[in-house]
Amino acid sequence: MSAADATAGSAAGLMDRIYRHQRHIYDASRKFYLLGRDQLIEGLAPPAGGTVLEIGCGTGRNLIKIAQRYPAAACYGLDVSTEMLATARASVAKAGLEGRIGLAQADATDFDPQALFDRAGFDRIVISYALSMIPPWQAVVEEALRRLDAGGSVHIVDFGDQAGLPPGFKKLLLRWLGLFHVTPREDLPATVRALAEAAGADCRLAAPYRGYAVHAVLTRG
Repeated sequence: MSAADATAGSAAGLMDRIYRHQRHIYDASRKFYLLGRDQLIEGLAPPAGGTVLEIGCGTGRNLIKIAQRYPAAACYGLDVSTEMLATARASVAKAGLEGRIGLAQADATDFDPQALFDRAGFDRIVISYALSMIPPWQAVVEEALRRLDAGGSVHIVDFGDQAGLPPGFKKLLLRWLGLFHVTPREDLPATVRALAEAAGADCRLAAPYRGYAVHAVLTRG
């Protein structure tokens, strides 16, 4: 087994342990603090007949909303956790969207879309509150940029620096998130901008909810 395979296997095992039981209440509980996901979906605007990939798709909540919002788009999702994918497959089936949403297990830092989905790239790639759970998160952004079709864009939403929120809020939030192995990336805006520049992509950044979240859109020319 290669070092990369061992790392991916370790990450999958950790995520499965964390979410084996939580996955059943994940969507009901996370809606209160994973802010900005629906706004990201509204801003996707994939081209007619376009493709959307979500990296770290979890329970499939976002993918289902994307498929419903953009009925002409083909949607795909990958996650390292078999437990989360089991919930996602059940949710997709319940929504009657098996024919429009493809799911696969893969490492977000190194995946082959051709092997997974019979596609070379995607028009839109979504990363929603996943970078704060993946230690080599910069590699995830780099991989996403590599997997974009010409003119495509990566849409990221994750925890921000909470600069505009009351003192003490950030400390309480970090303590809570730490229980779930979640680590907000304070350097996310600067790092994402640098990665976009290195890939020849445009970068737009926003800090909604008084800095609670960070929203980035990286567009390839």
